[in-house]
Order: sequence, then C-alpha cells, then structure tokens
Amino acid sequence: MSITTNLEITSIYAAILGLMFIVFTFRAGAYRAKNGISFGDGNDAEMTRRMRAQGNFTESVPIALILIALVELAGASAGWIHGLGAALVVGRSSHWLQLSGFVSSLVFRAGGMLLTLGSVLCASVWLLVHSF
Repeated sequence: MSITTNLEITSIYAAILGLMFIVFTFRAGAYRAKNGISFGDGNDAEMTRRMRAQGNFTESVPIALILIALVELAGASAGWIHGLGAALVVGRSSHWLQLSGFVSSLVFRAGGMLLTLGSVLCASVWLLVHSF
C-alpha cells in the first residue's frame, strides 16, 4: 500500500472532471447564446435538458471529489482511489450522455447515478471504518 499526501491520484480525476465540466457548461451556454435565452430555460425543453445535465454534474461531483481526496489522504490504496475516481467519471459521463439526449436508454442515466452514488457511499463508508 502506497500512501500519498499530495493527492496525486485524486488530482487526475479532478482534472478529468474539470474538463468534463467545461464541455458540459459550454454545451449549455452555446445553446443559450444561439437561441437568445438570457435567463432560465426560456420555456425551451432542450435548454432545460442541457441545464439539468450540467447542473446535476455540479451538484454531485464536488462532494464525491472531497470524499475521494479524504480517502487518499487517509491512506487508502491506489486501487481504491482509482476505483472510486473511475466510477465517478464513468458515472457522470453515462448520466450526462442520457440526460443530454445522446443515448436514449435510461440505463445510462440510472447506471450513471448508481456509479456516482456508489463512489460517494464507498468513500463515506471507507472513511468511517478507517476512522474508528
């Protein structure tokens, strides 16, 4: 088990998720600009879809990244940290693909949320178990 104190592994996933956030935000912003929607969703279903795809990302990623960082700082193995980070990235990607309309199967959305919440749950439980 290799213990890191500078969040080397979490930083990789934070960077990937940061790039994803830029893409997701740009996609919503470009649609907003193209259709002259200056505030809210303009009663446009596609704008709502893009807003929620980006918004759900911003609602769930910060807590997950904080927990993964704490797990890394607490000395979890690289495998654990990579597993949590990969689950989060795949989960957020999958959820976004369905919510944004790129895939129609709700399996992507549900699976994406399960992976996202699973990474939060696993990190939370790991921290609790290793704190006592």
